[in-house]
Amino acid sequence: MSDLTPEEAFLTLYSDLNREGPGAPADLGWALSVAATPVQARIMDAGCGSGADTVTLAKNRPQAQIDAVDKIAQFVATAQQRTAPFGPRVRVWQGDMAQLTGPYDLIWCAGALYFLGVTEGLKTWRSALAAGGAVAFSEPCLLPRPSAAARAFWAEYPAISDVAGIRARVHAAGYRVLGEQMQVGDAWEAYYIPMAKRIEKLRPGATGALAEALDEAEREIARWRAAPSEIAYALMVVAPE
Repeated sequence: MSDLTPEEAFLTLYSDLNREGPGAPADLGWALSVAATPVQARIMDAGCGSGADTVTLAKNRPQAQIDAVDKIAQFVATAQQRTAPFGPRVRVWQGDMAQLTGPYDLIWCAGALYFLGVTEGLKTWRSALAAGGAVAFSEPCLLPRPSAAARAFWAEYPAISDVAGIRARVHAAGYRVLGEQMQVGDAWEAYYIPMAKRIEKLRPGATGALAEALDEAEREIARWRAAPSEIAYALMVVAPE
């Protein structure tokens, strides 16, 4: 597997993983409750990856219309396969999450809003929300008095702030916070433990770009293991003012 491009190596690493970032079904259930998302809602999973949360949304709101979008074709194909049992009420397509139309009662975005920027993304999505609609998103967050290990984990994300900084970015977009909670521990184990097993499976014979991708993923997991009780996402449920 020495002739893979870096992109192909990345997709090889993620191809058998359940999800592409931290998260847990219970967190999504909490967000639906806080947002008071209707039973027959129209919901968007923005940056859906391979569809782990899309499936959870469909199960939590069995009468809802679920849309999901991601820019990576391989993830979209997997998400389409995983959601096929739900029939036409779940639609997944390849596209740009900055180009949502709606109207949606809820836009769910797990760990991907930072690609647009919290303030910029929320402003962009405002026109895609139905009256009374909400956005639920998870964003990297520093906990109080972060250790050097926690800061090192987020060294490549200079925009990171504490939860007060995230609230400020929400308010700057003209939104209010309906609820917030930290994703620490279990949500990250659900991501990194399967990844570690995937790396172990791929390691024999891995060379070139694949070996580099596995090395980088191992370094990331090691940085998380150095401070697992401090590495967090803030899960925010917000609505326009």
